[in-house]
Amino acid sequence: MRVIFMGTPDFSVPVLDALVAAGHEIAAVYCQPPRPAGRGKKDRPTPVHARAEALGLTVRHPKSLRNAEAQQDFAALDADIAVVVAYGLILPQPILDAPRLGCLNIHASLLPRWRGAAPIHRAIMAGDRETGICIMQMEAGLDTGPVLMKAATMIGDEETTADLHDRLSEMGAGLIVEALNQMPDLTPEPQPEAGVTYAQKIDKAEARIDWTRPAEEVDRQIRGLSPFPGAWTEVEGQRIKLLASRLAEGAGQPGEVLDDALRVACGRGAVEILRLQRAGKGPQEREQFLRGMALPAGTML
Repeated sequence: MRVIFMGTPDFSVPVLDALVAAGHEIAAVYCQPPRPAGRGKKDRPTPVHARAEALGLTVRHPKSLRNAEAQQDFAALDADIAVVVAYGLILPQPILDAPRLGCLNIHASLLPRWRGAAPIHRAIMAGDRETGICIMQMEAGLDTGPVLMKAATMIGDEETTADLHDRLSEMGAGLIVEALNQMPDLTPEPQPEAGVTYAQKIDKAEARIDWTRPAEEVDRQIRGLSPFPGAWTEVEGQRIKLLASRLAEGAGQPGEVLDDALRVACGRGAVEILRLQRAGKGPQEREQFLRGMALPAGTML
């Protein structure tokens, strides 16, 4: 097919690669504009932009798709279909209507659960045992369109958002290729009205750990916010991000380090911290971190 690809972050890159490998013609790649990044604050292309250029594809990064010129440029590509995954802009109706077979979205949840911006984070933080990928026919509402294909996967007990992100990205890449192979014979299934939840964008205010909460909730917060923005706690006024954890046996005062394995007491139960990050440094596994900053039993976080 002649495909317009629309995506921006790392999550979208395997999908673009899969479409190219499957032999589809990429009419153009749409992504968010380069933005200042790094110490020098120089404009840095998004991951999709960089990958598309490496593949020799045409890249467009309009700031908006609501003006007539942008819509005419999009329609002039004369595409069979548009594939959208974590693009970052709302698509107005003229864009949705332009490709012959419309626009398909790759969404990282089992719709209608976790419509919206942060479905992977929210699934882990809520304690969901299962999530997946949906290929959805896009319409004007927020992730409300009928589903063409879906695939489910279990969420691991120690899986972080980063881990699940990578697995779902690969699943989405495989599923969209399968869906395009079967278009237009797939039957769109309207989403049920029951079970709708919204994955609100992650707020940094959610990242501070409250050790009086049960260990299950603290563990899900740590894993769900890893790597960004990173759940955090303080030791003697110094902020430390906790990036990986698992449930553990133990009891004590909430926030109390219980032993050299970095088990920390919660309001009920305990968590074992596996990966940490100090301000200005990179992430470190527990053993490496403790060589540079001792957190002996009895330390209060």
